[in-house]
Amino acid sequence: MKPDSKPVNPNFSSGPCSKRPGYALTALNTATLGRSHRSSIGKAELARACTETAEILGLPAGYRVGVVPASDTGAVEMALWSLLGPRPVDVFAWESFGQGWITDVVKQLKLDRVNVYTADYGQLPDLGLANPDHDQVFTWNGTTSGVKVANGDWIADDRQGLTICDATSAVFAMEMPWEKLDVVTFSWQKVLGGEGAHGMLVLGPRAVTRLESYTPPWPLPKIFRMTKGGKLMEGIFRGETINTPSMLCVADYLDALAWVSRIGGKQAAIARSEANLAAIEAFVDARPWVNFLAATKPIRSNTSVCLTLDLTEDKVKQVVKLLQQEGVAYDIGAYRDAPAGLRIWCGSTIDVENIERLMPWLEWAYNEVK
Repeated sequence: MKPDSKPVNPNFSSGPCSKRPGYALTALNTATLGRSHRSSIGKAELARACTETAEILGLPAGYRVGVVPASDTGAVEMALWSLLGPRPVDVFAWESFGQGWITDVVKQLKLDRVNVYTADYGQLPDLGLANPDHDQVFTWNGTTSGVKVANGDWIADDRQGLTICDATSAVFAMEMPWEKLDVVTFSWQKVLGGEGAHGMLVLGPRAVTRLESYTPPWPLPKIFRMTKGGKLMEGIFRGETINTPSMLCVADYLDALAWVSRIGGKQAAIARSEANLAAIEAFVDARPWVNFLAATKPIRSNTSVCLTLDLTEDKVKQVVKLLQQEGVAYDIGAYRDAPAGLRIWCGSTIDVENIERLMPWLEWAYNEVK
């Protein structure tokens, strides 16, 4: 029989992700709308987006945060185009977005000293192959595979190369060893249910040193340029953006940051995400027909949770369609390049009660189509 209750919030998409509980457009501070982003009020709000991000995440001294164009993709590519070249590069990939960074490094930048380490969906490559004398490029969490890096133990403290980490579905949901990460990128549309088109770029001191001591041999588009006269353009990290941002999106992100502060900060956000994963784990552990795509628990993502069902691909799609038709879960089909299955966003903006209400519906839909 159909379950009696539905999730209050059926938005389980892995990007753009669900808004925070209690979200309302009327809660946003819209004083900047219609004003220049270069006005005193515009720059102040953009600067807040940077400083409050650093404070909530607990970034080490000397780490800079900037708002940049083109979402997480733009932030990653700014880093790749601006920093890579002087050292060999190790690129690690185990799902579609990591594969995209391989394409950038190998086919677009055409670097000739590159080691590519890959793994199938559900697995991690051997991170122990990372050479501390090389630059490292990797995702912290594979959004399309449900596989995350378990920890930063494989990153050498005395490394000579830089670590460039795409953390768009990990920040605010997983513990990250910031001192070992020289460049970190994320987007508002994932981590806290913000709006699209804007990226966040976090630079550690070692990345700044590279920027100020190395000039790439290839042309850099304006939106990638972070130095002028051999010095970092510090304004980027004080709210003076390279191009025009949406001040409505900025207000939306500041609302999300304020919510994180109200619930108890980063640790509370992480705990919420982990509780969501635990609710799915309890369900999966009791049923033989559903499994995690991630091969082992230590690398199991607690944001983009990927499941496989003992159904054909067509029947899995029927499950997804049926749940959507019932208004129970939207946009939870596996990523197009991933194995057939479900992908349920479990980040901090999701209430665990909604996960718990979804699980019986998942079982109902499975029984309907098997």
